[in-house]
Amino acid sequence: MAEQHASTEASDIPASQLKTDPGTGGDVLVSLMRDAGVNVAFGVISIHNIPLVEAIDRDLRFVPVRHEAAAINAADGFSRATGRIGVAITSTGTGAGNAAGAMLEALTAQSRVLHVTGNIASEHLGEGRGVYHEVPRQLDMLESVSAHALRIDKPKLARRVLTEAIHLLGSAPHGPVSVDWPIDLQYTADPAKQHKPRSTEPEIEEPSRRDIAKAVRVMRRAKRPLVWVGGGAREVGPAITELVEQWGAGVLSSANGRGSVPEEHPLLIGNFASDEAIEQLIEDADCLLTVGSHLRANETKNFELPLPKRHVQIDLNADALARNFPVTIGIQADARSAVPALLEALEKPSTDAEWAGRVRAAAQAARDDHRGEIGAYAQICDSMRARLPRPSPIVRDVTIPGSSWGNRLLPIYSPTTNIFAAGGGIGQGLAMAIGSAIGVPDAPTLALIGDGGLAVHLGELCTLADQQAPVIVALFNDGGYGVLRNMQTAKDSPPRAVDLRTPDFAQLAGSLGLAHRRVTDATAFDQALADAVHRAGPSIIEIDGAALDPQPEPFVPPTEAP
Repeated sequence: MAEQHASTEASDIPASQLKTDPGTGGDVLVSLMRDAGVNVAFGVISIHNIPLVEAIDRDLRFVPVRHEAAAINAADGFSRATGRIGVAITSTGTGAGNAAGAMLEALTAQSRVLHVTGNIASEHLGEGRGVYHEVPRQLDMLESVSAHALRIDKPKLARRVLTEAIHLLGSAPHGPVSVDWPIDLQYTADPAKQHKPRSTEPEIEEPSRRDIAKAVRVMRRAKRPLVWVGGGAREVGPAITELVEQWGAGVLSSANGRGSVPEEHPLLIGNFASDEAIEQLIEDADCLLTVGSHLRANETKNFELPLPKRHVQIDLNADALARNFPVTIGIQADARSAVPALLEALEKPSTDAEWAGRVRAAAQAARDDHRGEIGAYAQICDSMRARLPRPSPIVRDVTIPGSSWGNRLLPIYSPTTNIFAAGGGIGQGLAMAIGSAIGVPDAPTLALIGDGGLAVHLGELCTLADQQAPVIVALFNDGGYGVLRNMQTAKDSPPRAVDLRTPDFAQLAGSLGLAHRRVTDATAFDQALADAVHRAGPSIIEIDGAALDPQPEPFVPPTEAP
């Protein structure tokens, strides 16, 4: 009698090999995760990853989400909030495809996500025979949405490939790494028979002494300096603040660089470079140091911002130097080494005595102008900062409050608390917040989410209820896609495809046992937030946008249309 197979869907793997006892690739992955200091993974279980999921669930912690994109988003949030690797497990084929959009978010944010995806049995790869879950060119797809994509093609190479993935995750510039692992090689990857991995520590790219000397000569001549911090400054640490203080520079930031210099600092301008109140300050500045920012279009008035002619730029990517704006000196190096080198060589230059005062006045004017535009949201913003503990991660989905005042006015004190949809994709915030809260369980995570965004991954409310993660969801309900509605209205067009049916969130929350409160004004929000901060588990505070008084001015993002 022929040996029976556990599933015709799982291709030709004998039932005798379909075991999840210790001795599979799952144990190899668990060992590598422990070595990397990670004890949790997010994912969706499948016939093509079951040895991995069962080992993680048995020995560490597996958080089951409802969609593969949410697995990546949660791992992304975990990584940004903790500074460690975030691990996501998905299935092959459509499951891996579902993860692709969230991988692009992690790629844009340069987030350290290890994406381990199953695949069909190795003997059928590339044959196109219609094996269940088979898709053509899966590794090609993963390469297009990852910083790196690897495949385990022999059972004895599992540890070596995973070690290489972790090495790549630790090497700047950071980005997500995908590992494609055929199901038969998951079962047969005996931990005791693994090839010894290559041991290589991530290196930090050092700047040349000549470039540092040239940059310092330019910077010493400055009387009215500015620093622009981007995502590449997130890991520099105190040296960036010390440099700002020593040089006497005002600090602009991209959205991704927020918190690199704490936003309570008196020289901090923040994510207001394109604001009218800052324009004259930038025009009068005589030197700019850009640290790890590509000076993107949406933050530089489509590259028309009048930046100083004397421009020193630090970037690990040589191709990014002078890509969008001319530079006087380009330093191709990791900011973690370049900034301390500049600090050591700069000494104490002499800036104009009134420059710091001008920086503070311009920053305050920009904030005052923005507060005047957002109506009752100004008080809600104040409540958030006053009520939240300093270490609380603040997650902003693509929604009007998150994308406008959440990305600019709500103070951020540390890069690890600055979590937002860098790629601009709606609906990723809740999963990011769950990952953040699991990574930082001792302080509540705040998630700014719109009703339209929440609907994208409504199922993750179930994950939130399952895990009881300390997430406070500030749910801004305007009955659809408010920002797109504003864009249509601004050009006197009737709203189309933006007014959506939304659920009764009180009933929805109640069905899952989630605390819910609906508020119509800033005072009620403040009280609801105070209660939520002191609650051990998750909470939803639903803000009725139409009921707020005063109403904010319609938010219309800067966009170009022919």
